[in-house]
Amino acid sequence: MTAIHLENLGKTFSSFTALRNMNLEIADGEFVALLGPSGCGKSTTMNMIAGMIDPSEGAIRFGDRDMRGVPMSRRGVGFVFQNYAIFTHMTVYENLAYGLRATGVAKAERDRRVRDMAEFLHLTPLLKKPAAGLSVNILQRLAIGRSAIMEPAIFLLDEPLSNVDAAFRAVMRTELKHLQREFRQTMVYVTHDQLEAMTMADRIAVMDHGKLLQVGTPIDVYNNPSSVFVAGFLGSPGMNLVKGKGVESDGIKRVDLGEAGVSAPLPAHLSDSVPEGASVFYGFRPEHCELTDGEGLRLPVTFVERIGARTIVHMGSDGSAVKCVFDNRVPVRTGEVVSLAIDPSNVRLFNAETGAAIGGAN
Repeated sequence: MTAIHLENLGKTFSSFTALRNMNLEIADGEFVALLGPSGCGKSTTMNMIAGMIDPSEGAIRFGDRDMRGVPMSRRGVGFVFQNYAIFTHMTVYENLAYGLRATGVAKAERDRRVRDMAEFLHLTPLLKKPAAGLSVNILQRLAIGRSAIMEPAIFLLDEPLSNVDAAFRAVMRTELKHLQREFRQTMVYVTHDQLEAMTMADRIAVMDHGKLLQVGTPIDVYNNPSSVFVAGFLGSPGMNLVKGKGVESDGIKRVDLGEAGVSAPLPAHLSDSVPEGASVFYGFRPEHCELTDGEGLRLPVTFVERIGARTIVHMGSDGSAVKCVFDNRVPVRTGEVVSLAIDPSNVRLFNAETGAAIGGAN
């Protein structure tokens, strides 16, 4: 296993800065997902780790070894691309065995490792099949196996599941995690799909516009986003962010949310950081809504989206638009006005000017 250290890493292409001042520590055997929208710098970061492109500034170390000037072929990394790049004129067996043969692994050992990997990835019945006749799903599974069979200390995957169907993605999320645990590799996984990142990774690194915004376990980043961007990017739907301002009455601090009403009293860890009149975003997750007959935010229902076991209720508009998730028995209809109770312990506040989180989790 090998730890990866990224120190003040940056990359500029002519006048375009793809990545700036990135610092990230990835421990031996850790599964880290680089998560963010297209163009955020995550693939550029991975390509620099792999040695495909050189940093403009900063350093990359594998353990204590400085990777400056070390070619990809000598870095001991496995790489799986979005496009599977399989040798279609070869059989599944020949594709799996290709790297082992090229590095001089003995025939008996090569055969054992090919068959073990085929069994692990459910490819055994296809070993004699030409790759040219296989589905995209199987080709991507084969691409992962061909790289993993080399048992690299570091395994890099650049959106490997983006071209496969939804059902297969769900299967491969489980298999990739099992693969990483089996070989105890340090794995870096690039994706724009938050579900992939949150279900597989030990930690996620959220990026946007060439900057690393937050690093943490999936549940910590989800529960305690560091910014408006992270709050909205994670979650399906993302966190509700209603603009308001701090108000105080009889020594109790709340947030005036305009047409939606006034929030419940803020907990101490938030109220101490919100001066009266300060502009904030009042954030809460869609699953933290509760319908109430008493006091609470009052919003008109604009759309009811029933999706199997859950229902997403859309309320309000513009700056006070809110989505709440309930079970499929929720008794609401489009056009009616409902009252919502939000547990203050689930509220997160953000500075309306900078987008940064205010206070900490309770």
